[in-house]
Amino acid sequence: MSANKERVLILGAAGRDFHNFNTYYRKDERYVVVGFTATQIPKIEGRTYPPSLSGPLYPKGLPIWREEDLEDIVKREKVDTCVMAYSDLSYDWVMQRSARVLACGCDFKLMGWENTMVKSTKPVVAVTAIRTGCGKSQTSRYVAEQLKKNGLKPVVCRHPMPYGNLVAQAVQRFGTYDDLVKHNVTIEEREEYEQHIDAGTVVFAGVDYERILREAEKEADVVIWDGGNNDTPFFRPDLWIVVADPHRAGHELKYYPGDVNFRCANIIEINKANTAPAGSIDKILANAKMVNPKAKIIITNSEVTVDTPDVIKGKKCVCVDDGPTLTHGEMAYGAGQVAAEKYGAKEIIDPRPFAKGSIKGVFEKFPHIGKLIPAMGYWDEQIKDLEDTINACDVEAVIIATPMDLRRVVKITKPCAVASYSVVDREAPFLSAEIKEFISKTVKKQQSATVCHPVCLNELSCSFEKKK
Repeated sequence: MSANKERVLILGAAGRDFHNFNTYYRKDERYVVVGFTATQIPKIEGRTYPPSLSGPLYPKGLPIWREEDLEDIVKREKVDTCVMAYSDLSYDWVMQRSARVLACGCDFKLMGWENTMVKSTKPVVAVTAIRTGCGKSQTSRYVAEQLKKNGLKPVVCRHPMPYGNLVAQAVQRFGTYDDLVKHNVTIEEREEYEQHIDAGTVVFAGVDYERILREAEKEADVVIWDGGNNDTPFFRPDLWIVVADPHRAGHELKYYPGDVNFRCANIIEINKANTAPAGSIDKILANAKMVNPKAKIIITNSEVTVDTPDVIKGKKCVCVDDGPTLTHGEMAYGAGQVAAEKYGAKEIIDPRPFAKGSIKGVFEKFPHIGKLIPAMGYWDEQIKDLEDTINACDVEAVIIATPMDLRRVVKITKPCAVASYSVVDREAPFLSAEIKEFISKTVKKQQSATVCHPVCLNELSCSFEKKK
């Protein structure tokens, strides 16, 4: 370790890394944070974490480098500790990164949620997952709907996706489609915000989540933490929900930090039960009994519908699905395939021969992707590549199975059917009943103390109180 202060490098992907810095390191003079590394999302390195966010201890801001250069950065910056701060990672991936760091002679650190969760003055429902693409967003919408039915105003705070101007994105509020244009959002952001806006629910997001939470509290009866990837909540939850996916049964104990969500949640929701492979739900139930036996288990369906079924029936189709679910989420298929089969498509084509530009590169980087197009659109040229790929496909119809209507940003020349998917109660106990109980016990009584999460690793009670 350095003679005076510990020199820290934060490994991230423009989300959890910034939050860990803001909540733990920004004002702590015991440390010198030398910068961040970036991976997972294209073209987010080469920026500076700005002085307006980095604070007085870092008046010049902080550099954001490529993770590929990790060893060179550690050596050049005389790093003592590298902090892993991004998500949806296999344990093999995490330990490979730790080996790279340890081989440089410095420490490798994973931060617990207790040091980084922000306490709200309003009740908080956190919706998290064991992997990206399990159905967090549809569950968040379901929770919001149930709260509204009970006369409460929910406000959603979405996990960060600040891939542009960090100063402008520090605190963002989305209440209308004009706000999406104002903030120049990516396709990934649209996928998360549009359906909340359509339902009349305000969404906050950005970079500085204590400031974001304070703004949300001004409007909310209940704050909904709408998680990203499989990350743990940024806010201390009164009700912690984790969504598990029977199409990836077993991943709940194999991916970081989704495994943490699975062990800590009050409710384990096993979604997509209506399309679950045989034996997959039983596997998740067994794992839940082993590591989180006090959690309430809820089994739900994920119902896929389309606006124009006749566009699909008997037609040769190409499917366009959610990008992150297919890329680092490692799913080979998505809601588009479910819709194609449900509504009688004649054929689903393989779009690879028609891929253009950066979309071709996505297929090469993620060869597990099946017969569908990942809706990647992080910059203007990539959106054009996506548009050209879709229009080049030799098909009669396009199934848009992204969580937003892609036609708002991409001009598609062929007939389209737009898929949507939503959580539906399957069997008792129902998620709606659990939300009603939460309202009765926590919201209506306006309890100031948060609900203990049900599992602590050494059987000690957990207060969610931040350790100092």
